[in-house]
Amino acid sequence: MNEFEMCPRFERAVDVLSKRWVALIVFVLMQGPRRFGEIEGCLKSLSGKVLSDRLKEMEQEGIIQRTVYPETPVRIEYSLTDKGNALAPILGEISNWSSEWIELEALK
Repeated sequence: MNEFEMCPRFERAVDVLSKRWVALIVFVLMQGPRRFGEIEGCLKSLSGKVLSDRLKEMEQEGIIQRTVYPETPVRIEYSLTDKGNALAPILGEISNWSSEWIELEALK
């Protein structure tokens, strides 16, 4: 019998955050609200379709909020919620870890 049992909340959190692009989108939005094209411009390898899918998923999870401004043309911005902003220290630590342990030569 295994004495270690995975916490379902932790497992769900890892599932949400390990989806491709989610952490990077959060990292971009840590700088402040962005429009779709601005996020897409920051993440060059990310397709518009996948970005759209991830933004919808993250909105459903309560990580980001989508704000529609009734202007002509309509302006839509994405920003982090309190739940999304709570990820900042975690991503900051990943950034620190990567600075110390990830070699740039390995990225080529």
